[in-house]
Amino acid sequence: MNMPATVITSESQFNPGTVTLVGAGPGDPELLTIKAARAIAAATVLLVDDLVSDGVLAHASPTARIVHVGKRGGCKSTPQAFIEKLMIMAAREGEVVVRLKGGDPFIFGRGGEEVEHLRAAGIEVQVLNGITAGLAGLTSLGAPLTHRDHAHGVVFVTGHAKPGDTGTDWQQLAATARDAKLTLVIYMGVSSAAHIQADLLTGLPASTPLAIIQHASLPQQRHVITSLGTLHATIAREQLGSPAVIVVGDVVSGVAAMGQPLDNAHTLEARYRAA
Repeated sequence: MNMPATVITSESQFNPGTVTLVGAGPGDPELLTIKAARAIAAATVLLVDDLVSDGVLAHASPTARIVHVGKRGGCKSTPQAFIEKLMIMAAREGEVVVRLKGGDPFIFGRGGEEVEHLRAAGIEVQVLNGITAGLAGLTSLGAPLTHRDHAHGVVFVTGHAKPGDTGTDWQQLAATARDAKLTLVIYMGVSSAAHIQADLLTGLPASTPLAIIQHASLPQQRHVITSLGTLHATIAREQLGSPAVIVVGDVVSGVAAMGQPLDNAHTLEARYRAA
């Protein structure tokens, strides 16, 4: 059987019997792409992750069937195999299926696994990118992920290893980040912060600037600007939890230069109230 290729074009069509993986972005519905909003509106069935905000779902048709399928770090989740089965079943029944994911489907969203299973089942699938939380989070603080003077590249890495997997070699990554001047963006790393901190300190100085950003782009966003040497202690003191991203590197010094004190939690919500 010839498997249909993933289609990513400027003329995407949302036809019965197809599946579209849609990146819902970090949370703020205004950060959706126009194409993503079109896909959501065209869907007859939406399979929705927990981290997708209600504002994003406002684009859905009132007649669409919305199925919440979990997927939040540290919480009970719908089994991945069951989600894939639901997508295939709905597509074969002639539904216009949208799999709605927080952030981007291809950055720690298991989008690659889902595309493989849909192709193997002979289902036409396309992917629409979304803004990933690691980018949106630091951007909301007015700092870049790359900078000609401070960061020649960026590494997106997960702090949550697959069961049975040894996970990231943080010591090697620290040495590489130091030598190549890279920004590290760590997803799902809050629960493993003590281990990550200890291993990164083998290659990076304790004074390395660091940002922890929880609920990126949403009104309840909280962030702390600190240093690598106080990562775990800061998370514990400020009671930060998932979903959060940890950004490590000299680019974070740009946030501190804006006058924000170290080790002090700030919220977007407070900004909105002040406005």
